[in-house]
Amino acid sequence: MKRSELSEFEFEEDGFKLRLSRQSSNPVAPIMQSVAPINPVATAPVASASAPAAKEVAEDPNVGIIKSPMVGTFYRAPSPDSANFTDVGNKVDADSIVCIIEAMKVMNEIQAEVKGTITEILVVDGDAIEFGQPLFKYKKA
Repeated sequence: MKRSELSEFEFEEDGFKLRLSRQSSNPVAPIMQSVAPINPVATAPVASASAPAAKEVAEDPNVGIIKSPMVGTFYRAPSPDSANFTDVGNKVDADSIVCIIEAMKVMNEIQAEVKGTITEILVVDGDAIEFGQPLFKYKKA
C-alpha cells in the first residue's frame, strides 16, 4: 500500500468482505493505551486460575489434547442434520475424523491423529477457533 500510495482498499465477493486501511491503525493505539491499565489486573487472576488446569493435564500422562491445526469455524458434524463425528466416551484412532474446521469456505476434516477415548469436548459447535487451540481431551489408549 505504501508503494502505490493507497490509503484504503476494499474488496467484496460472494459475501466475503476485506477492508484494508493505513489510517485506521492510528486510532487503535489510544484505545489500547486506555485499556492497558485494566488488563494487568484482570490477567493476574486468570493466569493463576489457568495454571493449575495446565498442570493438571501435564500431571496425568494418560490425558492428551487434540489441538486445532488451523484457524476457522469448528463443526462437530458434517451437516446440521447429521450425527456428530465423535462424542464424549467415543473411541478414536489416528484416522478417525473428529470434527470439521471451515476455513475460507473450505470444509477441512480433522483427524484425531491419536488413539484413545474422548473425555471432553472443549469448544462449542460453530465457535471461531485459533491455530493450536485445544478442541478435545482424550484418555490415551
